[in-house]
Amino acid sequence: MEESIEKKAAMYSPLTLAYLGDSVLDLMVKEHFVRKVNQQVQKYHKEVTSVVSAVNQAEFIDGIEDQLSEEEAAVYHRGRNASVHTKARNASMAEYKKATGLEALLGYLYLTGKQERLEELVHAMLLKREQDEGRNKESNG
Repeated sequence: MEESIEKKAAMYSPLTLAYLGDSVLDLMVKEHFVRKVNQQVQKYHKEVTSVVSAVNQAEFIDGIEDQLSEEEAAVYHRGRNASVHTKARNASMAEYKKATGLEALLGYLYLTGKQERLEELVHAMLLKREQDEGRNKESNG
C-alpha cells in the first residue's frame, strides 16, 4: 500500500517545510504585485517585504490560528516549536518562530497539493496588509 501524500509530507522536518514555504510565499506575493501593477523592482521589493516579513507573518498567524484545521494546526505547531538557531533582524525570537510555523504550514499545503487552501491563506495575508496600510494612512492623514 502506498503512503498518502499527507503522510509523506509530514515526514519532512518542519524546517524543511518552512524552507519550502518561505519560497512559495515569496513567489505568490511577488506574482500578486507584478500582476497588479508594472513598476520598478525596488518598489516591488518594498511591497513584498512588508508582506513576507517575520513580524507580519507572526501577526497574521495570531489572527487566524483558531481557524486552522486540526491537521494544519499540528503542522504549524511543529514548525513553530522547531529548534531554530537564527532569527530575523527585525523580529523577536517569538515572532520568528511563529513565522517559521506559518511557513512550515505553507510548505506542507504546497507539497500536499492543497492549492486552494494555500491561495486562501496568502490572499488573506495580502488583504490584511492592505487593511493595515489603509488604517495607517487614515491615522497619518
